[in-house]
Amino acid sequence: MSGHASTCCTPRAASTQTQIEASLSSPFLSFSHLTFMWPDGSPVLDDVTGAVSSGLTALVGANGAGKSTLLRLLVGDLTPAGGHVATSGTVRYVPQDVALGTPTTAADAVADAVAGVTVADVLGVGGTLAALRAIEAGSVDPAHYDVVGDDWDVEARAQMTLASIGLAGMDLSRTVTQVSGGEATQLALASALLARPDVLLLDEPTNNLDGPAKEAVIRALMQRAGATLVVTHDRDLLACVNGIGELRRSGLRWFGGNIDLYEQVLADEAEVAQQNLRTATAKVAKQHRELRTYVEGGAKRNKQGEKAARNGMPAIIAGGKKRQAQQTLARVTGVHEDRLADARAELDAAEDAVDADKTIRVDLPDTKVPPRREVVTVQAALLRAGVEANLLVQGPERIVITGRNGAGKTTLLGAITGELPPQRGRAVAHVPVGYLPQRLDVLDDSLTVVENVATRARGASPHQVREGLARFLFRGRAGDALAATLSGGERFRASLACLLLARPAPQLLLLDEPTNNLDFASRAALIESLEGYQGALMVVSHDRDFLEHIGVTRAVDVTGAEVVLASA
Repeated sequence: MSGHASTCCTPRAASTQTQIEASLSSPFLSFSHLTFMWPDGSPVLDDVTGAVSSGLTALVGANGAGKSTLLRLLVGDLTPAGGHVATSGTVRYVPQDVALGTPTTAADAVADAVAGVTVADVLGVGGTLAALRAIEAGSVDPAHYDVVGDDWDVEARAQMTLASIGLAGMDLSRTVTQVSGGEATQLALASALLARPDVLLLDEPTNNLDGPAKEAVIRALMQRAGATLVVTHDRDLLACVNGIGELRRSGLRWFGGNIDLYEQVLADEAEVAQQNLRTATAKVAKQHRELRTYVEGGAKRNKQGEKAARNGMPAIIAGGKKRQAQQTLARVTGVHEDRLADARAELDAAEDAVDADKTIRVDLPDTKVPPRREVVTVQAALLRAGVEANLLVQGPERIVITGRNGAGKTTLLGAITGELPPQRGRAVAHVPVGYLPQRLDVLDDSLTVVENVATRARGASPHQVREGLARFLFRGRAGDALAATLSGGERFRASLACLLLARPAPQLLLLDEPTNNLDFASRAALIESLEGYQGALMVVSHDRDFLEHIGVTRAVDVTGAEVVLASA
C-alpha cells in the first residue's frame, strides 16, 4: 500500500505567507470577519476572514472547529451573525454524507432518495434528456426544443463527467435507490462538476470511495478550472492541494503547499514551542532561586544587625539601620517577586503553546487472542448484497476488507455481527465482538461519558470505569459531561472508550471506514488505541496511510461473486 494516490505528482514547493496572500488578491469568493453562533448561543466562528481563488485548496481543523459551518455560510445555507461574503462568480456546494439525507441544492435528489428519481435527475439533465428523447421519437412540440435549447450534446457531457470521477458507463435512467453510498457521493460531485461553477465547495468528497473512485475524483478536482475549496482529512487528497487553510478558534491561517509541507511547518513550530517551554521553565527556576537566596541573605543580615546592637551600638543608630535594611529587603524582594511572576507568566504562555500529554495510552490484555484461535467463520454465506462469502479468521489477524463501492463490504460486517444475517449459509463470530459503524452512533446522548462506558462495562466499578476513561483523556470532571455536549473529537474518543473498555473485552473489532471525517488528532487517537489492542481486527477502509500504521496482515477483496483472500 502506498502512502498517496497515484494521481498526485511531485509535492509543490512551499510558499511564504506573502505569496499565499498574493494568490488570494483576486479571489472568486471572499469573506471577512464572519461570526456565527447556534440559536442556544454556542459560539462556532468568531471574526474569520479569508478568500478562495483558483486551484485546489484544502480546509482542515479539529472536529468541531466549524469547517462545515463555514462552507454553509459561504454558500448561503446559514446566515452569519456578523461579517459578510462576496463572490464574483457562481458557487456550488456538495456536503458530506449526501446519501444519508443531508438536503442541499447540489444533491437534493440523492439526499432524498425519492423512488423514481434517476441519475439524470441528480445531474440536473433529466428534463433535457426527456425532451431530446421526445424529439428523437418525432415530436415537433416547440416546448421540447425550448427545453433543449443549445444543449444537444448534454448526454455526452453527462457521460464524460461521470467517467471523469470513476462512473464510466453508468445508465442515466438508473434510479438513485439503486446506488451505493460511495456512488451517491460521486453523483453529487458529478452534478456540481457538470454545472461548471466558478467556485466549488466540497465537504469530505472522498468519504466512502474505493481506491479507483477516489483516485478518479482527486484527478478530476486537480484538473478542474476555477476555484475549489475542499474540507478534508484525506491524506491522499491533501497531498495534491496547492495550499491549506487551518481553521481554529483563533481564526483561519493559510499555509503554502500540500500536507507534507503543512506538517513540516507545524513540526518546526512545535519544536520552537518545546524550546520556549524549556527556556521558560529554567527561567522560573532561576528567579525562584535568586529570590530565595536574597530572602535568606536578608534574614542573615538582620541577625548580624541585632547582634551588633547587643554589642554596644546606640539604640537609635541600630534602629535606623534595621529600618533601612528592612526597607531595602522589601524593595529588592519585590523586584525579585515581580521577576518571578513575569517568568511564571512566560511559562504559562509556553505551556499553552504545547500540547501537554494528549496521547492515548491503552493496554488491553483481555483482548488477546491466541495465534490459532478460530475467531470468525463465514461459510457458503449468501449476503444481502448478493455476495457469496467464505472466510476464516484465526488469531490476532488484522484484515482490511476491500472492494468496489456497493460490493458488500459493510454487509459482510453486518453478517458477522448478526445485524444482517446471510440469506443462506452461516456467518459466526466465536469471540466477543466490538463494532464501530460509519455513523459512530455508539453513544447515548442522554447519558454522561462515564455512564455510557459503564453500560457496556458491566461489572466494572466506578473507579475502574474512570481509570479506563483517563487513558482516553477523559480525566476528572471531563467524564461527567453529557455525550450530547461533546465536540467531534471528544465524541470519537468516547466511542472508542465504549468499544475497547467493554466487558467482556472485544477480541474481534469491526471498523467501518473509521477515519472518515476524523481530524488529525482523532485519527492519531485511533491509531494509538489500536496499538494496545491484542485481538483480531477487520476494517473497511480506503485510507492507505492509516492501514499502513495499524499493521494490516491480510486483505479480503469483496468481488461481485465471492470473497477472495490475498496478501496485503
